[in-house]
Amino acid sequence: MEVTATDADEPGSANSDVRYTIINQEPELPSRNMFVINPVTGGIRVNAAELDRENIPKYTLEIQAADLEGNGLTCFGKSIITVTDSNDIAPQFEKSLNTVSVPENKVNALVVKMPVSDGDEPHSSNWATKYRIVDGDPGGMFTVNTGPSRLEGIITTAKPLDFEKDNRYTLLVTVENEVPFATPLPTSTSTVQVNVEDRNDAPVFDPVEKVVSISEHLQVDSDLVLYTAIDPDIMAHKLRYRMDRDPAKWLDINSETGMIKTKHSLDRESPFVKDGKYRVLILAIEDEIPATGTGTILIELEDVNDNAPTIGDTPLKLCNQDPRLVRLAVTDRDGPGFAEAFSVELLEGSNMYCTAQMDETGTVVELTFKAMREQRNFYINLRVTDAGGLKQDHVIHVTMNEDSCMTWGDFCVRS
Repeated sequence: MEVTATDADEPGSANSDVRYTIINQEPELPSRNMFVINPVTGGIRVNAAELDRENIPKYTLEIQAADLEGNGLTCFGKSIITVTDSNDIAPQFEKSLNTVSVPENKVNALVVKMPVSDGDEPHSSNWATKYRIVDGDPGGMFTVNTGPSRLEGIITTAKPLDFEKDNRYTLLVTVENEVPFATPLPTSTSTVQVNVEDRNDAPVFDPVEKVVSISEHLQVDSDLVLYTAIDPDIMAHKLRYRMDRDPAKWLDINSETGMIKTKHSLDRESPFVKDGKYRVLILAIEDEIPATGTGTILIELEDVNDNAPTIGDTPLKLCNQDPRLVRLAVTDRDGPGFAEAFSVELLEGSNMYCTAQMDETGTVVELTFKAMREQRNFYINLRVTDAGGLKQDHVIHVTMNEDSCMTWGDFCVRS
């Protein structure tokens, strides 16, 4: 800082030539000459490097100003100097060793709270702390954060701990301030000994979802698949198995062995089958302690050509003078390779009434009827065959009369 005194005598003369002197420093610690003043300008500077806010936060200097180049009339003033904080004190853990126990299989479980102290200015960045785990956690099982007080490190579990894999961790934690140290300082460390407490683990299926491909014509009471779970506990418990979800009630499971059998015929075309896949949920239950694991069997049903193609057998009423073209849609519940493209043929003399062919998509029968003078009632016998060679015969009742001519349009029937 700089102090200034004024003198009313003639400017530029010895009577107004002022000189400055520090005549007292309070307190006189750590030395009595902590500051020095320029006798001509009044500028005050730090004279020693031992300023310490934590011990002496404020100094009061008594300054003398005298004219005649410091030998004449005098006056006095005070300069108050406040020492501001710098981050020159490292935070310190209150405990260098912490031993704790944590239950396994819990995420975000509290492990330990680690209080620290810091002598810098409270509630400043020089005083607030941050923490790091520098050793003992290669798998990232833990996380450490600063507590609400900003002078506390809180360790929690970042992943579920597994007693059977690792029942003890030794963590080394360091603490620093939010801002860098003003001078190089040793950082404080604390060791956390974490003992993992054993808990009863639920049984685990391996794999969690098992895929099985079988024919939809697998015989009843056939073995489908053996699906078992393991108990990850060191002291394994006896397991029993139960079907949890079997929408069509096709399967059964041996409660002791986990062998799954068929108890009813399977059907790929069932509404319980989606995209050729049937999903079943299995439970593994511990006998002694009610812990349960869940597994999934995904059954891929291989298609069999077990559904014949069908058409609508709706009676037809046609104009006997101008019967035109009738289109009949063909359907087949089987999958690709066993359905379209279809083929058609007329049976038992039905060709005297019409001709039959498939359209260009191979999914619609086109019947072209012949005109008749008289009114007739007759039956058309058709045989439709799918791409897998499975046949189905159909009989269609046809009525031809003049009554149908008034409202005749292009006729289309879809089953």
